[in-house]
Amino acid sequence: MELTLNNGVTMPALGLGVFQSAPEETTAAVEAALAAGYRHIDTAAAYGNEREVGEGLRRSGLDRSEVFIETKVWVSDYGYDQTLHGWEKAAAKLGLDQIDLLILHQPAPDRFEKTIDAYRALEALLANGRVRAIGVSNFMPHHLQRLLAATDIVPAVNQVELHPYFTQPEVQETDAANGILTQAWSPLGGITFYPGWGNERRNVMQDPVIGELATAHGRTPAQVMLRWHLQQGRSAIPKSVNPGRIAENFDVFDFELTAEELARIDSLDTGVRNGPDPDQVRAERFAMVIPEA
Repeated sequence: MELTLNNGVTMPALGLGVFQSAPEETTAAVEAALAAGYRHIDTAAAYGNEREVGEGLRRSGLDRSEVFIETKVWVSDYGYDQTLHGWEKAAAKLGLDQIDLLILHQPAPDRFEKTIDAYRALEALLANGRVRAIGVSNFMPHHLQRLLAATDIVPAVNQVELHPYFTQPEVQETDAANGILTQAWSPLGGITFYPGWGNERRNVMQDPVIGELATAHGRTPAQVMLRWHLQQGRSAIPKSVNPGRIAENFDVFDFELTAEELARIDSLDTGVRNGPDPDQVRAERFAMVIPEA
């Protein structure tokens, strides 16, 4: 299933995420995903595993043109020249001459002028063919408004926390109104039950509504949630390093949820964010230096 971005580039709707995948596990996970049929891999400079993603791509034996590679520039590399160098680091680690989608990892509102400069660098990379599409991550409507007012190219993608317990309707509406594709990180609600952010650890995988729909369709809760994303026009990037689960998460193209079932999942939204608040200043985290290639 392909989605067409606002610049005409097509992107597989379902990708493998590698957030929190240890470098030593990432290459095998990427290999397993590509063997299972995935053609989209999402990584980031801050994940520390771009090199292993590139190695997994090479080991797959697939032609480069068959796989859509997405990565993110970290905040410490924001600024025009710094972001151009951020591309160089990412491309070298991935072993690629061109990155399919390059996005800014955080809005970083405490230094938004540098965020704007970073995005202008993405525009330059798009113009010279170093990337095929550009976008942002964790941008709320007010961040998008500031960005759109100061730059020329509308982001192709906005990657945000989005799962049945946190659906971000205002973000989705703002994205849609501007022709921006919404991409879900933590699409299965993983962030709701691993330590880190938020206070309440509710595992959406164990939600009774999700379980009921899974039983009705002879599917797993994860497959039901991924189908929910896809039928509502989103991209989703579930993370796993387990080959069986990686394959299971891709096996979602031969069943459909009804409009009523989609609405039941929508109704699970708590409005409570479990990941980091994009408006929160995290100076120490933002200062993390991305190593050279």
